[in-house]
Parts: sequence; structure tokens; C-alpha cells
Amino acid sequence: MRAIGFTEHGGPEVLRFVEVPEPRPGPKDLVVRVHAAGVNPVDAKVRAGVRGGPLDGPRVPGWDASGVVEAAGPECRHKPGDEVFFAGDIGRPGSYAEKVAVDERLVGPKPRSLTHAEAAAMPLTTLTAWEAFLECMGAPPEAYGESAPSQFRMAPVRGLDTLIVGGGGGVGSIAIQVATRVCGLSVAATASRPDSRAFCESMGARAVLDHARNLRAQTDALGLKGYDYILSTVDTRNLPEMSDLLNPAGSLCYIVPPHGPLDLSAFFPKRASLSFELMFARARHDAQPERQGLILRRASRLLDEGVLKTTLTRTLPWTDFAEAHRRIDSGRTVGKIVLEIAR
Repeated sequence: MRAIGFTEHGGPEVLRFVEVPEPRPGPKDLVVRVHAAGVNPVDAKVRAGVRGGPLDGPRVPGWDASGVVEAAGPECRHKPGDEVFFAGDIGRPGSYAEKVAVDERLVGPKPRSLTHAEAAAMPLTTLTAWEAFLECMGAPPEAYGESAPSQFRMAPVRGLDTLIVGGGGGVGSIAIQVATRVCGLSVAATASRPDSRAFCESMGARAVLDHARNLRAQTDALGLKGYDYILSTVDTRNLPEMSDLLNPAGSLCYIVPPHGPLDLSAFFPKRASLSFELMFARARHDAQPERQGLILRRASRLLDEGVLKTTLTRTLPWTDFAEAHRRIDSGRTVGKIVLEIAR
């Protein structure tokens, strides 16, 4: 079976087509023929050796996919022919491949209204944003909940209460949608280029700040003391600035690991909270992974209803894998890149 992999760590040049064994399903596994695979910064980090552990053979990256079930383990409810999307498990071979095995508990039904490429852009970032806001920071699902009707209902617009740092990227752009359309929050996002600023606005941000400039001054200019919820997609070196911008009893969440020791002294007098979101944690620790399948089922419905929209901005054939990784390494991508897998 053909896949895109690497046998040594390094830049995009270490990626190449490799032959790997076809996956076989375990009791809870699906084998999915991949139609499209999303490209994420974690893919590049694993390729570069920053994440993912040592190599013991060709490593296949990619943990976003949309495709069609070809085989199912005896404990699975899905059957061959079902269209699904998922983000998978970083401890297993990834989705830059003709086929991939995935724990069914992590899988949701592909949105019927989206192409495979549009769907493949969504799982990893949607799970990250959803878990960050609704689980890590405890934002209320005011606009959409377990007992809410199928049709979307927007919560009343409030003053700006949420800041998303890095709103133009894959996580940031769907986080704007989750915060506004699932939690009923009102979002200010940060971006530094005209294209990323426009993308944030198209996703639903009510204000866009320039993260290359002083955020406190820009927040003051909006007439705000701070924010109740802050999601940072960049590393914790901005913690002093984020601590200052966080309102009393507010919540700050990072999606990257800590950069050295953290000074948390500002959090106690504010009764504020700090959390970290890692989408792969549930699969890694077998910590209720079925919750991710539930989130993707909800997200699939919202995508079909037009409440959420795909963040896909560029589709490439899988032969252009090196170009996709060069774009990711640049740190200047807007939205999501997806590779279409040849069949």
C-alpha cells in the first residue's frame, strides 16, 4: 500500500512515497480508504522530530481524514461503505495513505453536504476548539446543547468577551465559529496580515487585533478591561500579556505545551484558571475517546445545517506533499490545507 512517510527526521525533503503494510482492523477499529487528508502543524512537528517519539521504520504522518469504511472490527457499529471523518491517534500510523486503521470511537459521520476535502479540513481543529472551550474553559453551550433543537439558534449578542490569539490558522478559524455559534460568545481574534484579518472576519470575529502590536492598548481602544475567555494558539511566552488581559474569574487555554517554567502568580488574585488542550490525550490515555466521536457527530450535523463552515482554503494533490509542508513550516497559512489522496 502506498503512503507518504519518512525514515529520518528533518524538513519537508525527508518526506517520500513509501510502501507500508495494509492495515488490519482490531475489534474496535475501522479500516478507511482515505479520500482526503488534512495537513496540520503537528504533522510537521512529528516529521521534524519535535513530537511523536523515535523512528522504528517508515513513519506516516497525518491525523485528519475523510474517507469510506472498507472493513470493520466485530465490535463496530459502522459498516463498509459508510463515509466518515476523524482525527485519529498520534500513536498510530497517520492518514497520508491509501488506507488507515482508526478506533471507531474517534470517528464521526462525514457531513453529507461537504466534499471529502472540505470534510478532511475539520476534525482535528474542531475537536481542539470544542474541547478547549466547552471542556477546558467550561464555556456554556448556549447556542447549541444536548437538548437543543436541530435548527441553530444564536444566543443574544453580548459585548466582546473572548480573545482568540492566532485566529487565521486552522484551529483559530474554527475556534471563532465554535465560540460564537456553539457557545454564544462574542470574539475578538488576532491576526497580522490583510488576508488573515479578512479570514477572521469571515469566520465571525467582531474585532480583529494585530498580534504584532500591543494587545493591551488595542483592547483599551475597544473600551474593554479584558476577556473572560482567552484561547492562545501560540506558545506560552505570551503568558504575561495574556494574564494581564484575562478578566477576574476568567479562563485561559493553550493548545501548545509550556515553554519553560511558568509564573502563575497573576492567576491567584484574579481567581482565574489556566488549562492546556491536547486533542490526542483521549486516545493516548483511553480517556473516554467516544466523546470525540460524539463531538464529531454534533459537528457533522452543524456543518450540514450551515451553522459551521469548512475552513478549507487550499486543496493539493498528494504528490504535492512537500509543498504542503513548506507552507505549514512558513507559519503563514490561512485556514486549512488538504491533500487529496489518489485512488
